[in-house]
Amino acid sequence: MTQYSRDSPSLRYRELLGYYREMHVHGAVEQNIPPEETFDGRSLPKHAAHIQTVLNVLGSRTILDYGSGKGSQYKPVKIELPNGMSYPDIKSFWNVDSVTCYDPGYEPFSTLPTETFEGVVSTDVLEHCPKDDIPWLVDEIFGFATEFAYINVACYPAAKTLPNGENAHCTLEQPEWWIDIFDQQIKKHEGLRYFAAFDVPKRDTAGGQKIVTVMHRGKWNAL
Repeated sequence: MTQYSRDSPSLRYRELLGYYREMHVHGAVEQNIPPEETFDGRSLPKHAAHIQTVLNVLGSRTILDYGSGKGSQYKPVKIELPNGMSYPDIKSFWNVDSVTCYDPGYEPFSTLPTETFEGVVSTDVLEHCPKDDIPWLVDEIFGFATEFAYINVACYPAAKTLPNGENAHCTLEQPEWWIDIFDQQIKKHEGLRYFAAFDVPKRDTAGGQKIVTVMHRGKWNAL
């Protein structure tokens, strides 16, 4: 089996990256979604509280959002908690020094970082990538983190389609498949721990389908 990497990704990875660059500029045409609302980062906020819990424990201060989209999730938006506390934005809610956005499909954030970060978050990203490239992408995500990585994966078809008509979620696997990849790659990164959140379809009592999030605390490669 061919081993792909950042320097030598699969042809499929390069093809999909071209589609995502196109969609960032022109929007999701088939769904009549304008560019400013296409991959704008809206998948992160529902994970913000889970990430904040990790940050409270570890005290991490620098964050990389890997696959951030347009980064609108970090714009000012009031966050109110049940205890009466409120925050002007996610960065303040997390109480971190910096949040860096990286997304190869969005030109303003397309430069690959050269530094490491105490925490890396990646939400609704990996399922958009070819299966053959998942190992090196996970390794890259872990490589940017010195304390923890938080990864969210959707395990169901996307609402959006690519310009060629294909579903945007090209790697659809069960959580166990992803966990096996994560557990293999974490072995290369001493001192790192990971947390995973899987969005999976479940039947509800009325016979319909809903999406639920299943949390997984991954292995910690202790020093």
